[in-house]
Amino acid sequence: MATYGTIPTSSGAGDSKVEFLSRAKERIQTGLGTTRPWKQMLDIHSIGIPHGFSDAISRIKTNFGYFRMNYALIVLSILFLSLLWHPISLIVFIVTMAGWLFFYFLRDEPLVIFHRTIDDRVILAILSVVTFVLLLLTGATMNILLAVLIGLVVVVIHAAFRKTDDLFLDEDGVDAVSSP
Repeated sequence: MATYGTIPTSSGAGDSKVEFLSRAKERIQTGLGTTRPWKQMLDIHSIGIPHGFSDAISRIKTNFGYFRMNYALIVLSILFLSLLWHPISLIVFIVTMAGWLFFYFLRDEPLVIFHRTIDDRVILAILSVVTFVLLLLTGATMNILLAVLIGLVVVVIHAAFRKTDDLFLDEDGVDAVSSP
């Protein structure tokens, strides 16, 4: 029996590990693919001064809804960089990042608990609080508070100055263009 051109496969224990890693890699690429394009988020032509306080609040709400995943990554990155000089806090942060990846960034389907679908905003809030509390228990309180504050300031400034004319929200199958 000839098997020209085929690569033999085995069904050993090593294959299940390779298959698991392959699926994990695919989920990471798919999960991070749900972030909005960074080029769109950082487009210099979409930056403008809001016309007033109500316009700034409207922009913040719209941009936060649209770039939510990107903003979470920004705050988490700033927090990670601030923990480089606190090894215990960094270890706790890496462990909580596994929770972030599993429950927020890499989910394909909505999270359902007791036949109820949990909203992404609730998951974001719970993960933020758990991460914050666990990191405070490590003793790097001022560093963590300062990093989170800097991250939030960066996000709010971007959200307030990023125009929303070109953002198309696709929530529940309805396309809506936010007002300028």
